[in-house]
Amino acid sequence: MKASTPLPFDVKMFLAKIGKGRTQIEYRKKHNVFTQGDLADAIFYIQKGKVKLTVISRQGKEAVIGILGASDFFGEGCLAGQSRRMATVTSISECTIMRLEKDEVISVLQREPTFTKLFLQYVLTRNIRYEEDLVDQLFNSSEKRLARVLLLLANFGKEGKPEPLIPKMSQETLAEIVGTTRSRVSFFMNRFRKMGFIEYNGGLHVHSSLLNVILYD
Repeated sequence: MKASTPLPFDVKMFLAKIGKGRTQIEYRKKHNVFTQGDLADAIFYIQKGKVKLTVISRQGKEAVIGILGASDFFGEGCLAGQSRRMATVTSISECTIMRLEKDEVISVLQREPTFTKLFLQYVLTRNIRYEEDLVDQLFNSSEKRLARVLLLLANFGKEGKPEPLIPKMSQETLAEIVGTTRSRVSFFMNRFRKMGFIEYNGGLHVHSSLLNVILYD
């Protein structure tokens, strides 16, 4: 009797369904996924929602270092030997997140080229994003940095359809991400609203026309 051919590895199914080493967790808004200093023994994949990454200095100062959304991974430092979490990850909207045990991820990376390719592409894309963030902080005005943050929150520039309605976020948090003051954020948000780049209607709506702030001086 001829042996059946094994089915090809389905990356989307692997990241969508509970299984060996994989746990799906629902998080309410403002819930910590993990905290700076926690044991690093798994990576996470966002199926739905958005989270923020924050770090706290020894002096107790907190800084937002990133915002991640659907199809993003986080916590991957454990795969490179990181034993403790270097940041705190907190949901900024209702989230559905897949927790993948470190050992299971390593096993899949070793035996499934399709997953390895996807994960490597993600890590490289994240590195490019970090470089863009650094350039943004060094050379762009706070107004342009705020515009870029709002566009990223609305998923402009990512694969798939943008989500112009973004989760409610305080101006203090936006100021931390941008690296400016709350009063400056308030000033620029009012300017963007008057120019028709954003609007408040059951939430914050971001229009693609906001790109004009980044593209033109």
